[in-house]
Amino acid sequence: MKCLCLIAILAIVIAQNYSDLGVEAASSDAFVSRKGVQFILNGKPFYANGFNAYWLTYEATDPATRFKITNVLQNATSHGLTIVRTWGFRDGGYRALQTAPGSYDEVTFQVRKGLDFAIAEAKRLGIKLIIPFVNNYSDFGGRKQYVDWAKSKDQSVTSEDDFYTNPLVKEFYKNHVKTMVNRVNTLTKVAYKDEPTIMAWELMNEPQCKADPSGKTLTAWITEMAPYVKSLDSNHLLSTGLEGFYGDSSPERKNSLNPAAANVLGTDFIANHNLDAIDFASFHSYPDLWFPNLDENSRLDTLRKWLEGHIEDAQNILKKPLILGEFGKLTSTPGYTLAQRDAVFNATFDTIYASAQKGGSAAGALFWHVISDGMDNLKDSLSICTQ
Repeated sequence: MKCLCLIAILAIVIAQNYSDLGVEAASSDAFVSRKGVQFILNGKPFYANGFNAYWLTYEATDPATRFKITNVLQNATSHGLTIVRTWGFRDGGYRALQTAPGSYDEVTFQVRKGLDFAIAEAKRLGIKLIIPFVNNYSDFGGRKQYVDWAKSKDQSVTSEDDFYTNPLVKEFYKNHVKTMVNRVNTLTKVAYKDEPTIMAWELMNEPQCKADPSGKTLTAWITEMAPYVKSLDSNHLLSTGLEGFYGDSSPERKNSLNPAAANVLGTDFIANHNLDAIDFASFHSYPDLWFPNLDENSRLDTLRKWLEGHIEDAQNILKKPLILGEFGKLTSTPGYTLAQRDAVFNATFDTIYASAQKGGSAAGALFWHVISDGMDNLKDSLSICTQ
């Protein structure tokens, strides 16, 4: 399989645009901080121009595939990309990071074979990382695995949504956070909590709680867990990992911007981010998935409104930076063309740059997702391949 990371070419346009704002390039030797609605690195504004590569730790566990991490990160830097979002979890199952609550596989964590290697390579190449602690979905374990572990210990849990309320499950999660931030990288000899290559943690990848559509259960969980993370690691920024669906605190936005199916997911973009321990707002964008019955022009219009609404609310209500943590264009969309994909990326980058140019809250976008040559097993309708 040979293919070019064409979207990285689009991304570099944003990097070039940012240069006329006097912004700082990525650097592995300083922490990214926050001042108002902007990220700051070495005293200058910093923007998240990057992509998702959730598979870094998984591929790094096999000595025969470690080169894929290096290839992707080198390709990213050559295109001016500065941020990678990658999983900080693999709960149970094959090549597990956490094999049981509080039990970790050193083969996965260790030198050249896991997250240590991914962080060390990012550090060497000057790329920042955003790392979620757990998955909402059962892929790579996620909430389901935590609840199953609790069930095996005779806890009265019946739903994945018990993840947010069961005391033992919450302790499992806190133990994972504690283990992660205190981990000393066997390659760099630096504790994760002291590693500037890590830009930020996310509490979860796309948290949802269908058991409580009001969003109050999820907000209560974030209210408990965000200060806990900060109590262990005051160096790094923290966000939620949310998709950005609006809830009861923003009825007008909920009615005008949310896809109908999102209103039962128990999230609330404003309430979930309007907490002191949350440093920046997270949202994602997949109009093809959320509005499959719209034509292409209508989806583009919906995309712009989705972006502009969140940028406005991060600026005026939350008063925090905002990162589009995932976005892309489905190749499986009927009638798909490269021109349609380019239109989605251009609309996304143009909207974010318009905010950045004014010193606004939009701090960048991370497309989903990059794979390396020879990774057909991870290819999907959103993947973009590097040679």
